[in-house]
Amino acid sequence: MNEIMLNTDAATLSPIALFLQADLVVKTVMLGLLAASVWTWAVILGFFFRLGSTRRKIATFERDFWKAEDIDAFHRLHNESDLPIARVFTAGVAEWRRSTVGGQVDRGGTRERLATAMGAAVANEIDQLSDRLNILATVGSVAPFVGLFGTVWGIMRSFTGIAQAQNTSLAVVAPGIAEALFATAIGLFAAIPAVIAYNRFSHGINRIEARLNRFADGFHATLSRQLESEVRR
Repeated sequence: MNEIMLNTDAATLSPIALFLQADLVVKTVMLGLLAASVWTWAVILGFFFRLGSTRRKIATFERDFWKAEDIDAFHRLHNESDLPIARVFTAGVAEWRRSTVGGQVDRGGTRERLATAMGAAVANEIDQLSDRLNILATVGSVAPFVGLFGTVWGIMRSFTGIAQAQNTSLAVVAPGIAEALFATAIGLFAAIPAVIAYNRFSHGINRIEARLNRFADGFHATLSRQLESEVRR
């Protein structure tokens, strides 16, 4: 008989049973947190593959660029690319052409405009690359509190039930407390991967930004040397 009671209690405290036993408010909280968890994992997987692919393509582009002997030919080959480093490169070439189109070239002004144009391009690419990171940050910071709200609401409901039943035995208290705590568990289930992924992806984006800035500095130095050689002529 005791064994049957233990099995019944275990079934009552299963995740599905806890959800079905919860009231409408707690169910809404649980469903919202589950949706946030699914959304978080979709963002994580998409970002993981996107970031890895971007890093590999940037490395290939940079290697090919420094091997290229003709910058104009290389630009014609890559000016339609949507790769972040290609857009930084295109921004530098476009500013170079605008600044050197006339007969008299202002070397100092040209250098400053090149640095500004490529710096702005780097910032724009990083903004686009990190566009969905705010989703992970939001879920990571808000989900535990939403789950806590569900827990508080469920505990309040349990205490109300205890008062109505006038029975404080563990068998009466446990299901309500368990379903309340289950809301917090779901909140943590959504928040923990979001926080870990946010920190990891932020580090990856910072590395890409540093690489784009190094490329921009190197390209800027190349154009500065070309500017000096053209002025001497």
